[in-house]
Amino acid sequence: MNATAISSRDAAELMSAQPLATRGAGRWRGLVLPVFAILLWWLLARAGVVNSALLVSPEKVLATAADQVVTGKLWRALGASLTRELTGFAIGAVLGLALGVLLGLSPVFNRLVGPSFNTFKQISLFAWIPLISVWFGLGDTAKVVFLSLAALVPVVVNTCDGVRNTPPTLLEVARVYGYTRWQTFTQVVLPAAVPAIFTGVYLALIYSWLATIGAEYLLVAGVGIGNLLIEGSEHFQMDLVVFGMFVVGVIGWLMNALARLAERRLAHLRGQAQ
Repeated sequence: MNATAISSRDAAELMSAQPLATRGAGRWRGLVLPVFAILLWWLLARAGVVNSALLVSPEKVLATAADQVVTGKLWRALGASLTRELTGFAIGAVLGLALGVLLGLSPVFNRLVGPSFNTFKQISLFAWIPLISVWFGLGDTAKVVFLSLAALVPVVVNTCDGVRNTPPTLLEVARVYGYTRWQTFTQVVLPAAVPAIFTGVYLALIYSWLATIGAEYLLVAGVGIGNLLIEGSEHFQMDLVVFGMFVVGVIGWLMNALARLAERRLAHLRGQAQ
């Protein structure tokens, strides 16, 4: 009897530990491809298989990275890019929330504005560059306007869908309890739309960061990570180009990780509230 109990306990512990081991292995598997790519890069650079001017060594990229950090060039460029990105994201997200709520709640507003917005969102983002550069020049104002457009569309679309897809049963309960329109919106519609709204905000954050590099590359005035890439390209400094690409990827990854963390935290708080 005792032996049976012990073996059952051991089996239960083994089963509970298995998902943790699987999750840990899953995290490490994601490093296989990057590590392999870096090793291949290092081997090709050391062997001289590819022209060294085109394929710089990892050591040279690290030396360039150290120089950019020590001299402060990286922090100035990164600070300028993130300031533009967050400003454009904030403007686009706020306007997108307001427009999405109006489109989702008001059939009249949707009939008046919906067709125009649907046409607007079909226009490629970079098609606005010539018009924006003429109206606002090539400075920070033009870049922020461009980034606001990048953040606007996903927030509008997801907010509108979230508001429209409020479960009818919840609306019926609010009607039975005699909720006012404002109470129905704040206590029923808005909480039900939060996951969709968060998806829109998350996409806006990622899209605006990607658009930041495009804006700095096409609207070349000023300082930024995109300008760092241009400088490396124009002077044929592939180490600077590779370093700039690495910075862009790391910042994008950090934004994605922070957004996912905020999403899990929000889901946890909603679960506690329920």
